[in-house]
Amino acid sequence: MASVLSVNNGGTVLFPPQLMAETIQAVRGKSSLAKLSGTMPVAFNGQSEFVFNLDSEVDFVAENGAKSNGGATLSTITTKPVKMEYGVRVSEEFVYGSNEVRLPYLRMFAEGLQKKLARGLDIGAFHGVNPRTGAAAASTVGTMYFDSLVTNTATIATPASGQKTDGTSAVEAAIALIQGGNHEASGIAMAPAFRSVLSQETYTDGHPKYVNLALGGQPDSFGGMMMDSNDTVSFTAGSMTNLNRAYIGNFRDYFRWGYAKNVEIRVIPYGNPDNDATAGDLAGHNQVYLRGEAYIGWVILVPAAFARVLATS
Repeated sequence: MASVLSVNNGGTVLFPPQLMAETIQAVRGKSSLAKLSGTMPVAFNGQSEFVFNLDSEVDFVAENGAKSNGGATLSTITTKPVKMEYGVRVSEEFVYGSNEVRLPYLRMFAEGLQKKLARGLDIGAFHGVNPRTGAAAASTVGTMYFDSLVTNTATIATPASGQKTDGTSAVEAAIALIQGGNHEASGIAMAPAFRSVLSQETYTDGHPKYVNLALGGQPDSFGGMMMDSNDTVSFTAGSMTNLNRAYIGNFRDYFRWGYAKNVEIRVIPYGNPDNDATAGDLAGHNQVYLRGEAYIGWVILVPAAFARVLATS
């Protein structure tokens, strides 16, 4: 039986291909945006996406009548993949152990990486920040994120004394903004706290409006839209503030994401790959470094097809 690991250039050990495939597939189920939208191939050096729109309605023409120009608009949006990286130091017993010892390490790292890549897609595309620091990722993400491009916003009204928060009205207002631009809402991504607010709403007779949201419920649909509840919607790190409670819109047609290349996970046996001055050289401390990298790109084709639901504070 062949070794689980295979040595390549300069002693770098590559991750087993079968586990890389598992990592790629699992990312889809851990991201709100991946769940609500479709994937696309992404060129490693970036690519242009074309948005074509017919500006007018069709024209009824009488017999011998003159025809007019309806007009069309063509715009381009550049999609550039973002490198996402995660690494961790482990004991060098990982390298010297048997297959039965190494494979659990690899699987645990792969499972963790799946979640981190998926969260990275959401956090970058929703908020345009570096997930680890909360700082603006201007040099990598630029302005290609919802908080920058989506100007349709609805605010959750502060409830009167003794009253429950009315999240439904904010959702309806957001959908009205989308439909006012002749678009439709195919999906909603909501923060767990907002899901909880909706779950507590009742009709005038006291019956709950959304029984399937109660007790942490995670239905696949809400009001006819695809739905996902995820704390990436209201994610904070570092000194950032985040008033977003839900993103609503036509994710199906106007948001796309994809991989520019396969996920690569390597075992690095030497040096200081995490630039940690206090941790020192790997070989000098009987350690190796597991590093996972992926290039993931996304594009918001029509910002007017989306809206954000915001808290007041």
